[in-house]
Amino acid sequence: MPQNGPEPARSRVSPLPRRRSGLPPARRRGGLLLAAAGLPTLTAVLVLLRGTLALESVLLLYLLLVVAVALIGGTLPALLAALASFLLANWFLTPPYHTFVVEQRDQLIALAVFVVVAATVSVTVELAARQRITAERSRIEAEVLARLTGAPVSDTSLAAVLEQVRTVFGMTSVALLERRGENEEPVEMVGPPLRGVPAVRVGAGPGLRLVAEGPELFGEDRRLLARLAAAAAHAWESQRLADAAARGRQLAEIDRLRSGLLAAVGHDLRTPLAGIKAAVSSLRQEDVAWTPDEEQELLATIEASADRLEDLIANLLAMSRLQAGALSVHKRPVALDEVVAWALIGTPDHSVDVAVAYDLPLVEADPGLLERVVANLVANARRFAPEGQPVRVQADADADDRAVRLHVSDRGPGVPQEEWTRIFQPFQRLGDRPTDGAGVGLGLAIARGFTEAMGGTLTPADTPGGGLTMTVTLPVAP
Repeated sequence: MPQNGPEPARSRVSPLPRRRSGLPPARRRGGLLLAAAGLPTLTAVLVLLRGTLALESVLLLYLLLVVAVALIGGTLPALLAALASFLLANWFLTPPYHTFVVEQRDQLIALAVFVVVAATVSVTVELAARQRITAERSRIEAEVLARLTGAPVSDTSLAAVLEQVRTVFGMTSVALLERRGENEEPVEMVGPPLRGVPAVRVGAGPGLRLVAEGPELFGEDRRLLARLAAAAAHAWESQRLADAAARGRQLAEIDRLRSGLLAAVGHDLRTPLAGIKAAVSSLRQEDVAWTPDEEQELLATIEASADRLEDLIANLLAMSRLQAGALSVHKRPVALDEVVAWALIGTPDHSVDVAVAYDLPLVEADPGLLERVVANLVANARRFAPEGQPVRVQADADADDRAVRLHVSDRGPGVPQEEWTRIFQPFQRLGDRPTDGAGVGLGLAIARGFTEAMGGTLTPADTPGGGLTMTVTLPVAP
């Protein structure tokens, strides 16, 4: 069962007005209270003025009060007020007083017309209220359907559709159930968990049903609910297709990495192994007398090939950790000059020009990962630096000391800006495969992955005068 999360951050619609009556009960009670208080008060005032006002004027004043009651409370309170007004006007204000007998025919006609007009006004107000509610319902229905049909499929989530159902119909909980074997299980739900038998059940598609707890719905409400249920089923199917597409892309990426790994194992790892085997085989030849210099050269070949093999395996293992999300990061305040010094151990001094001051602010980083980042960037820069042109490693801090930038620059052929994104992809070397077989196209991918895992950034730029500069930006330690 899916877990209930926060409500979707979407623009909300208004609840659908109910069709039980034109006006809510609170307004009807208000109309009755106005009639109960207003009629005696008005009658008492008119009795004091009796003899100075004509019956037509008296009935107009009663009609004004009846209209006010109709506007507030609708038909029933207004009809009761009209009937009471007729009786009060006849008893207290029409000669002979304190009887229901009417002396003149004109007065009888005036009283009759008063009742008809009051009843007509009451019904008209009620019909207007009902039409207003009908128009409001139509507007909300159109808004909901337009939002669901007009939004892109990727933006119409199942939770958002169910939330709109809950809001529009005033439901407590809404869920989409999918039949799995003999049981129905919720694939998405909004609101509290369902309790007991849902009040609303409507089919949403093959094997799907939308259920809700809340007030009962009328026939016209159920027609709109059926359309929303179909929209929920469509959103669920789109969600499943999107998940399947994401899994497909993930599998394709895994397959691409596997192919690259096989290519690396088949070529780049074979080269240092072949060098080691050739050197060892030569040293073991008993019919050849090697001079001390030749033996040292063969041993140096073995050591260099073993170092290259170690670097390749370390890069492959690091990339596998990044892809699996199993990278452990232990950040602490680190002195950048010390990390650079450790990363360059074993690197010939003439090939790297270092300008990293010892008084730079400490950076927040994992020293082991940062050392690997620097080593990979320097190795990549040395691979393409021209003979006699050392790689330059320098660092500086922001003016406000919030971040420290480490620059690794070479004077090589550089990389076109349109290729800057691709150089960080695993097993990508953009046609610059070195002739010695070193590297499997993972150095920059690992450098960026490790840098981002530490909360920093790695960005390329053109070196002034030609070449490529890689800049690692790390936050200053608090």
